[in-house]
Amino acid sequence: MSSPSPKPLAGRRILLIVGGGIAAYKALDLIRRLRERGAQVRPLLTDSAQEFVTPLAAAALAGERTHTDLFDRESEADIGHIKLARDADAIVVAPATANLMARMATGHAPDLASTVLLATTLPILIAPAMNVRMWQHPATQRNLATLKADGVAVIGPNKGAMAEAEFGPGRLAEPHEIADALEALLAQRAEGAGIGFLAGHEIPKKPLAGRHVLVTSGPTHEPIDPVRYLANRSSGRQGHAVAAAAAEAGARVTLVSGPVAIPDPAGVTVVRVESAREMLAAVEAALPADLAIFAAAVGDWRPAEMRAGKIKKDGSTPAPLQLVENPDILATIAGRSEGRPPLVVGFAAETDDVIVNAQKKIARKGCDWIVANDVSAEGGVMGGTENTVHLVARDGGSSVETWPKLGKEEVARRLVARFAELLAAKSA
Repeated sequence: MSSPSPKPLAGRRILLIVGGGIAAYKALDLIRRLRERGAQVRPLLTDSAQEFVTPLAAAALAGERTHTDLFDRESEADIGHIKLARDADAIVVAPATANLMARMATGHAPDLASTVLLATTLPILIAPAMNVRMWQHPATQRNLATLKADGVAVIGPNKGAMAEAEFGPGRLAEPHEIADALEALLAQRAEGAGIGFLAGHEIPKKPLAGRHVLVTSGPTHEPIDPVRYLANRSSGRQGHAVAAAAAEAGARVTLVSGPVAIPDPAGVTVVRVESAREMLAAVEAALPADLAIFAAAVGDWRPAEMRAGKIKKDGSTPAPLQLVENPDILATIAGRSEGRPPLVVGFAAETDDVIVNAQKKIARKGCDWIVANDVSAEGGVMGGTENTVHLVARDGGSSVETWPKLGKEEVARRLVARFAELLAAKSA
């Protein structure tokens, strides 16, 4: 039996300084994510941070005492602020408020957090979060430039809606993005970059950082009676692999999954459904999204009515099963006049004339791309671990790109990389 992969932050000691802002609540999730990656987390809350989260909550999640007071008699008996400044592998400041950044940049140290930051020689990663106008103010930008010049690494802020009903840069980077950036910081330091890790630079974001990706996966089950249903052979492997690849690329991912027998991808929000109508409702509830990838094999038809009781096998011929069309999820979302994702991708599972049928489908559905594959029995795609896909663009159907047979995980990574590039081009 193979041994489990080591956790990426195993054995690492992290001092997490939480600044006072509405985004402080995300620090609790950050503690959880850092511990999942193997880190030992020691929380330090500013006075303002305690207005949003409690020391008890932070301590419960970290499994460590939370530090709050510069003049704590117990801690300062052995010069506790100096010990905190040295007894770690790195310091993360999340959220880094405008006030805390100003204190760091000017060396002003009236509280425990700023004193520790002034006394440390450890690598520091800050994740700014504040109102968009505060972020864009010349004073904050001067302080940011000073901190970068001092060798402080920066992740974020992201663009998005503010608590004050404004929109723009100022949102705290997502906890998984901060954890990724910390991993990069420590990896670079281990390679000999020292305290000046990426000095003067922001940590490069992953290609889908700050994006919301919506993925559908698996089959749908359309009930005939309480024990029987119409379904198909989809395993959900390709859709789940796409969701996992999008999460690895930094996206916030919502996976709407039909009934499958495979595990949920890590770091993904999963919404489980049974029928096509349930899947459409879940998809619409998950919007808005930057990228929607419809990999599910949705049943085209359902019984006109579900029988109230089990249909008995009693020697007689049951009444014919009347079928009605299910809603077309791909066409419904691609055809929205409001709230349509900037990039809508469909999958076409075909058994013959794969490319021709995919070209017809993209024209009929109104999506931007179709990922077509041959699901005939001899290909072994349905339920298998490999796939051969053809990418068809919405340009009259003339652009077709055929990939060699690849593992479904590699197909997913390549698809996500391609769509991330397309989204970046749209945003440029």
